[in-house]
Amino acid sequence: MTVIAIIQARMGSTRLPGKILKEVNGKPLLLHQINRLKHSKLIDQLVIATTIEKQDDLIEDFCKKYNVSFFRGSENDVLARYYEASEQFGGDVIVRLTSDCPIIDPDIVDKTIQYYLENQFNYVSNTIERTYPRGLDTEVFSKKTLDVAYHEATLPRDREHVTAYIYTHPEQFSVGSFKENVDYSKYRWTVDTKEDLQLVQNILKRFNGREDDFTFEEAILLMKENPKWFEINSHIEQKKI
Repeated sequence: MTVIAIIQARMGSTRLPGKILKEVNGKPLLLHQINRLKHSKLIDQLVIATTIEKQDDLIEDFCKKYNVSFFRGSENDVLARYYEASEQFGGDVIVRLTSDCPIIDPDIVDKTIQYYLENQFNYVSNTIERTYPRGLDTEVFSKKTLDVAYHEATLPRDREHVTAYIYTHPEQFSVGSFKENVDYSKYRWTVDTKEDLQLVQNILKRFNGREDDFTFEEAILLMKENPKWFEINSHIEQKKI
């Protein structure tokens, strides 16, 4: 069984344009994320799914520079972009990731994948009942489930958000939730605003030299040692689907 992780990425962020190629410790945020995901033991292939828009030529250039597989598709129909990428690269199991998670923990990604593999769900996520910090988001589903969503989803929301059709149709798909024993959901480690970027910069700079392998638990401890860091972006509201 082949597991392919697809990271959706584009330069056209509305709140922080070009965020994924902003550099911290001399490396683009997207490279930090990819380097961390290389430590995954269950992902067989990693693909960047970007758009055909001119501004995303920069992401293609990035992928070529760092020898990362990529696919270019629709900007707004992200579900189609995932489906077409999966058609090109194959894979029995799809892991959906987003490019605004530069300090994602590969161990948590693997645990979410393992939970999917050990059960009979069509879809598993660690975001349905959120216990992890935002920025460690991982969704896992079968290629067959993606195919059904691609052919049946019609609402603009479902085409843009890839998995919305799946988890809003529990009568059609079996949905599993992977959770931590302790609720750390108050922390926000995604990068969508300048405040988010400041916090992630603080964390990555503290782990300078081992940005690729510090753990989720170490980052939590760092946040507790620096309580004012929580205030940097605690007021930021996530965009609603």
